[in-house]
Amino acid sequence: MEYPSKLIERAVDEISKLPGIGKKTALRLALHLLKESENNTLSLSEALVDLRTKTKYCKLCLNISDAEVCNVCSSHRRDRSIICVVEDTRDVLAIENTSQYTGLYHVLGGVISPIEGVGPGELNIEQLLKRVENTEDPVKEIIFALSPTMEGDTTAFYLTKKLKQSQVNISTIARGIPIGGELEYADEITLGRSIVSRTSYKQD
Repeated sequence: MEYPSKLIERAVDEISKLPGIGKKTALRLALHLLKESENNTLSLSEALVDLRTKTKYCKLCLNISDAEVCNVCSSHRRDRSIICVVEDTRDVLAIENTSQYTGLYHVLGGVISPIEGVGPGELNIEQLLKRVENTEDPVKEIIFALSPTMEGDTTAFYLTKKLKQSQVNISTIARGIPIGGELEYADEITLGRSIVSRTSYKQD
């Protein structure tokens, strides 16, 4: 594709690195930003720089946060005896939108996937184990809210083995979500019912 300017070409190259955006869409976006007022374009660029340089992660649950402790972990209305284990922030948002869950979260930062070179050491597993061992806020139940994929099941199996010595109850969301589906794409009603109808997690 020929570009009228090296600046346009660079912008298109960078924008097209975003998921789901091809060169043609990237070109349309770049030209749109060029036609926008300078203030609007600069506001977008400043927001992206702030996103990358100022984003914090909750020191307890490791979810994206504006402060050291996120709004969920600092809320006195949440049930601190229940921790819902999720893959990433998108899953926290999906579950929160159901308004069916009142406990805390723990963001793993991914799932175990040997094919992609992701092992237990790359995930926030040790932090979860420390939270379970903390006697100040006793944890009674761990809910696995991981996508029903091979990687999600492998991660749940590994975590169950690591939590075996603790007295915590382990459950998993009900399989109202299609096998092989991604949690973030489940509709709110199905996901909400899955949380409410969670079942005890058992290893075979």
